[in-house]
Amino acid sequence: MKGRVLIVAGSDSGGGAGIQADIKTVSAFGGFAMTAITAVTAQNTQGVSAIACLKPDIVAEQMRMVLDDLGADVIKLGMLGNAGIMEAVHDTLLRYPEIPCVIDPVMIATSGARLMTQEGERIFRKLYGRCTLLTPNLPELEVLSGERIEGLSDMLRAARALAKSCAIPHLLAKGGHLPGNVLVDVLVSEGQEIRFDDQRIESLHTHGTGCTLSTAIATCLAQGEPMDTAVARSRRYVRRAIREAPPYGAGNARPMNHLVPSD
Repeated sequence: MKGRVLIVAGSDSGGGAGIQADIKTVSAFGGFAMTAITAVTAQNTQGVSAIACLKPDIVAEQMRMVLDDLGADVIKLGMLGNAGIMEAVHDTLLRYPEIPCVIDPVMIATSGARLMTQEGERIFRKLYGRCTLLTPNLPELEVLSGERIEGLSDMLRAARALAKSCAIPHLLAKGGHLPGNVLVDVLVSEGQEIRFDDQRIESLHTHGTGCTLSTAIATCLAQGEPMDTAVARSRRYVRRAIREAPPYGAGNARPMNHLVPSD
């Protein structure tokens, strides 16, 4: 077992995303998963019916208890929920400046449900100062950059601008929402760009892909891999998990198979 990852995120009652997917992913990569739960959601493959956020001081206390005893090689932030939790997480992270932080800006669920309040979106930007890697999908990149994205060139421009203006060392812009048979992700890293192209997999089993990819990358980084290698390896894992998904759920946001081996 190698690589300690503290995951700060919400719980998914359906088991396909959030804390549940994160723990499975870290385990699949041979790492050690720890958690600070921010919210409880009532959801399945057909949608989210309810969200209950925890008190900010409880979220912060979970983080402190883990970090002061077990420590972490990487911290991964997922669904934070509201401005109070954002502030508490931000203040807690300031106590541990040496630990890299991967941030998946969970704002909109695969089902379309909004998972971050508007006030939270404003406070969220304070976390950029602790961000090693940001992993927005297109809707999230639009919100964070304030730019309309209709194609790959728009995505690249928005990613470059956001990374530069907010001094984010690495930004992985995920192009899954773009049309076409080829799925393109781009890693923007301080003047360097690496493009990842793959054939799109037609499947309803894509629930939790964002959570899973960011957590896989965080685990690879915790194990000492360089950023580009971590992204490439994590993308292969997610694609395999989609292809080998279990036949569960009747909705459009069905789970992947997190038990596939990582290479």
